[in-house]
Amino acid sequence: MNDCIVIIPTYNEIENIESIVRAVLSQHKPFHLLIIDDNSPDHTADKVIALQEEFPDRLFLEKRAKKAGLGTAYVHGFKWALERQYDFIFEMDADFSHNPNDLEKLFDACHFGGADLAIGSRYVTGVNVVNWPLSRVLMSYFASVYVKFITGMKIHDATAGFVCYKREVLEKINLNKIKFVGYAFQIEMKYRTYCAKFEITEVPIIFTDRTKGVSKMSNAIIKEAILGVISLRLKKLVNTL
Repeated sequence: MNDCIVIIPTYNEIENIESIVRAVLSQHKPFHLLIIDDNSPDHTADKVIALQEEFPDRLFLEKRAKKAGLGTAYVHGFKWALERQYDFIFEMDADFSHNPNDLEKLFDACHFGGADLAIGSRYVTGVNVVNWPLSRVLMSYFASVYVKFITGMKIHDATAGFVCYKREVLEKINLNKIKFVGYAFQIEMKYRTYCAKFEITEVPIIFTDRTKGVSKMSNAIIKEAILGVISLRLKKLVNTL
């Protein structure tokens, strides 16, 4: 049984899916890969099914009925991975904004470095973002500053979506209480990890904006993140988190 599973949610990622599958599964460490597809109209799932013939014991697919948000996709994947006894559970995007070559850095931080949660951080050593307009960089950077101010977490990249959890973290967190779906989901998971007194480490990475496919960012996701941080802090203060 492999101890590492990478979870990638997809919705209309047909332009990226084969390349990202091959890149993850060609790493020196033999990661397993779980694709959570939200019934993509572009038939992303069909391409994954075809690739499963080549990687029958390492590539897995969970196809959901409809688009239901990033957060619910990851929670679905977390539960799937915990049921199958994986020890290290990764989050990653399908669009190569996260470099598959950095997966082992996150693994090393948890396996050898003592971290319970390793974050692939864009901001821990400055601003390491490629191909984003300045407005997007500033929005992302100051979102993390805002989160740090409200929550007290000493995390430079609170909205990062490239992470590795030890299974003990996901077992301790009540996944059924996770409600947010966009950037707020990433913040919520880190905040619950922080409140549970787990060790969190940031690993510097270079984030490169997608060159294929369409970003899923929206005003609703931004609003959820802004209001969600306040909601999380208030719940913590009244002991209902």
